[in-house]
Amino acid sequence: MKLLVIIMIIVCLIALVCIIIGIRAYKEANRTMQGLEKMLELVIKDKFKENSFNESRQSRLEAKLAEFLTSSQLSQQSIKVQHQHIKSLISDISHQTKTPIANLLLYSELLKEKELTEEASELVTQISFQSEKLDFLIRSLVKLSRLENGIITVTPATNNLAPLINKVLEEAKAKLEEKKIKLQWEPSEGRDIASFDGKWTEEVFANLLDNAIKYTAEEGSIAIKISEYEMFCRVDFIDTGIGITEEELALIFKRFYRSPRVAKKEGVGIGLYLAREIVLAEGGYIKVTSDVGRGSCFSVFLPKSR
Repeated sequence: MKLLVIIMIIVCLIALVCIIIGIRAYKEANRTMQGLEKMLELVIKDKFKENSFNESRQSRLEAKLAEFLTSSQLSQQSIKVQHQHIKSLISDISHQTKTPIANLLLYSELLKEKELTEEASELVTQISFQSEKLDFLIRSLVKLSRLENGIITVTPATNNLAPLINKVLEEAKAKLEEKKIKLQWEPSEGRDIASFDGKWTEEVFANLLDNAIKYTAEEGSIAIKISEYEMFCRVDFIDTGIGITEEELALIFKRFYRSPRVAKKEGVGIGLYLAREIVLAEGGYIKVTSDVGRGSCFSVFLPKSR
């Protein structure tokens, strides 16, 4: 009987010890979680400061997290500083190059009005051409850098696409007539409404149309069509140009990529990359299908609403 009582007492003591240990472990874990939660809240509010810690397991865990959060904060601050440096650099490039290039173009035009030898006239023409190319490259790089670094944001609004396409076609009219390209433009009244940023989407359409003109032979044809879907409005730019190989379809949207087949044609390989980035920022996407020797179709899908 006494033995049974002793065993019961021992069992009760063991149970009591386990309960005490469990309660202490729970309180310690709870205190640790509260400490970590507080640290994360301070990071979110950008008010985190590392404190002193002792050698306990809990404190070592908190110290490791503090080290990580401090490193993250420093990285974020470094990114902000770099962002400001990039912003200043882009502004400097844009400002410092604008006047010299404008002067080069002006002097080239003035020289063309002079009586020059055939050789000198050809050199002036080349200077003018290269100056325009340099101007286009710098403007494209500045636009791209501003977009990628969030200096310029895309602000879509619901509107009609037809007026924007008409504007782009009017600006490209001379190029179309020069190559005697037949244009098929099929506006869809009441079915051309989408959410887009007018200025940036004009850049997209102008790039796609310019590519279509550039890679379509004389007396070819280009068609622009609008189709309506449940969630998107689709704009197709269809040409009868040289087409794109299957291998290159995955490469054409990369920055500075140019196919070896068109190396001799004017271009720097930024247009399609910039177009895709703009459309993605608007909540849409670009799809391309092509048949070598028969032409390509670039389809821009813009959301109907955001």
